Amino acid sequence: MFNSLSGRLLILTTIFVMLAEILIFVPSIARFREDYMLNRLERAQIASLTLLAEEMIDAELEAELLRNAEVLNVVLRRDEVRQLVLSSPMPQQIAGTFDLRDDSPLILIGDALRRLVSPKNEVIRVIGAPVRDAGLLIEVTMETAPLRAAMIDYGLRILLLSAAICMITAVLLFMALRVFLVNPIERVVSHMQRYAAAPEDARRIIVPSAGVRELRDAEEALMKLQTDLTQALRQKERLAQLGAAVSKVSHDLRNIMTTAQLFTDRIEMSEDPAVARLAPKLVNSISRAVHLCESTLAFGKAEEPGPRLTVMRLADLVVEVLESERLGVGQHPVTLRAQVPQDMEIRADPEQMHRVLSNLVRNASQAIIASGTAGDVCVRASETPAAWSIFVADTGPGLPSKAREHLFAPFQGSVRKGGSGLGLAISAELLRGHGGDIQLVETGPEGTEFRIQLPKGDDTL
Repeated sequence: MFNSLSGRLLILTTIFVMLAEILIFVPSIARFREDYMLNRLERAQIASLTLLAEEMIDAELEAELLRNAEVLNVVLRRDEVRQLVLSSPMPQQIAGTFDLRDDSPLILIGDALRRLVSPKNEVIRVIGAPVRDAGLLIEVTMETAPLRAAMIDYGLRILLLSAAICMITAVLLFMALRVFLVNPIERVVSHMQRYAAAPEDARRIIVPSAGVRELRDAEEALMKLQTDLTQALRQKERLAQLGAAVSKVSHDLRNIMTTAQLFTDRIEMSEDPAVARLAPKLVNSISRAVHLCESTLAFGKAEEPGPRLTVMRLADLVVEVLESERLGVGQHPVTLRAQVPQDMEIRADPEQMHRVLSNLVRNASQAIIASGTAGDVCVRASETPAAWSIFVADTGPGLPSKAREHLFAPFQGSVRKGGSGLGLAISAELLRGHGGDIQLVETGPEGTEFRIQLPKGDDTL
């Protein structure tokens, strides 16, 4: 119970109410002490007036008056004459004098607390002003034991009353907080748990109903979050189904295109001039279709296999990639060149790095071909003590703004008509498996440059 919000509120309420009662108790006990001594002064004054009226009384009556007044001696000053009106033997010397006529509240509180904690019985002198102007000053001596006993009795009654008030206040506040705060919070938590069990079920989305403004704002924010999440999950499910369908279609289409590619090999051997002229275009179209199907299937897999890291010469890999791309470029005015140190070695998966570089070089050369002008594609590399950097730069027309916004998003980052937008997405995924990344350095009318960065540290691979 005490670990719950309700239990802690109950404990805190009890503590705070008790603190408030203690702050009230201290001045109250000081006031009680002052009233107690003033009462003794009034009793002593009445006894003194009785003596003055009778002028002479016997010893027994004097002792009875002092007992009723609960004092030892009474001194009354009238007309500038200080007169010992009533007296009895002093059990001990006077330990202190307290003048109630001009003491400040702080002095009265301090005197009261000291008397409360001091168990010793002492004789004190108390000075005050007579009531109803019956003289200039009245002074009595009294013992402190009865005063302390009365203060303790009063304090216990105050404490018991404070405890009762504290418990009643705490219970009422606890019940109010339970109704207006804790129960609505538990309702929100229950809705969250119920929604988490089946987030696709829109019926489990919370409906705001709290009367407290802050809780209602929280419920409305939670409702919006749950609504957005449910829609995102539905969209994800539809995309997964669409991806499965696309993968099946791409698989069958790849088989068909592979068969067609075999037939085109024979068509290229035809001596018919028209067939010989159209055959290369047909071969290129079928090759692009096969590549699209293979890319879609590769991206549709649950995950790419982890890289098998080996130490390899980067220059050999770049030369292989450029030679393969030259076959696709054909007679187009595109220059492919490398500026890679012959002795530079990197640690990477050769097959996956070949795919990454092929995607970048192919995208660069196709961008230049689509522009209809001559251009240059350059692959260069450098290294630092921490990483290897590979740059693929071209002098093409640059990337459009729409492509830059979704550059590494699948099916969205294509910059040419008919492109799948998978090349850069797959490349980024492969590089993340190496602990590296790919970034667009710059793009514009003068060309585009990408940077591949691979870390050297073993802990990042």
